[in-house]
Amino acid sequence: MARIQQGQFSLLADLTDDQIKKQVEYAIKKGYAISIEYTDDPHPRNSYWEMWGLPLFDIKDSSTIMFELTQARTAFPNQYIKINGFNNARGVESTSMSFIVQRPSFEPGFYLVRNELEGRRIGYTLQSYAVQSGGEGSRY
Repeated sequence: MARIQQGQFSLLADLTDDQIKKQVEYAIKKGYAISIEYTDDPHPRNSYWEMWGLPLFDIKDSSTIMFELTQARTAFPNQYIKINGFNNARGVESTSMSFIVQRPSFEPGFYLVRNELEGRRIGYTLQSYAVQSGGEGSRY
């Protein structure tokens, strides 16, 4: 079974809550705004995951983030959840850190679709098995 490889630490084993807390503390120390996001479709080009609450600006205690993470895990036990740290040092919110903190028990993965284009060109796209399980509009 393949694991989704996105963000920091994606090639490592899943982080424990203590390790997640240390990363959150690092982000707070750097002055990053932190957000928690979730999705059932972690397609590599799906950069718009659903946001859990609002971004958390000027948080001084990692327990606030960990509480919000626990709430998100309770609400979405079978979805991917990630934490993002945004750095506004250049006047824009740019992602400085992003890592997955929860995965569903079963990761359906992707399949390759072959498209015949003009001439003899062949194009390929990735489709997610996760979005195939329900009809149009049933995911939201």
